[in-house]
Amino acid sequence: MGADWLARELKRGTAEVLILSLLEEHERHGYDLARLIGERSEGAITFHAASLYPTLYRLEDQSLIEGRWVEKAGQRRRRYYRLTAAGKRRLARQRSTWEQFVAGFRNVAGIRPA
Repeated sequence: MGADWLARELKRGTAEVLILSLLEEHERHGYDLARLIGERSEGAITFHAASLYPTLYRLEDQSLIEGRWVEKAGQRRRRYYRLTAAGKRRLARQRSTWEQFVAGFRNVAGIRPA
């Protein structure tokens, strides 16, 4: 169990809240979500777009997001996702849980904000 294992587990546990947070701003497609996660985390968190799709499908099945196909001239069609009212409620709960977890983790591990 090394750093690679920990990184995979952390990514698995954060994908949902990251996706919902970005979709709260406006609708996006999978490639855009992966790109923004990398950009906004300054490279600390990265996902290949393909690895996000199982989470997107699950969130859609749970009615937390809605997807629609968009076709633009000269481009391949893309599925754009948007947050639903149920997704907004889930995101609020997840943010609260993460805030408590991060505060507790910092206290125990002795990590101070930069």
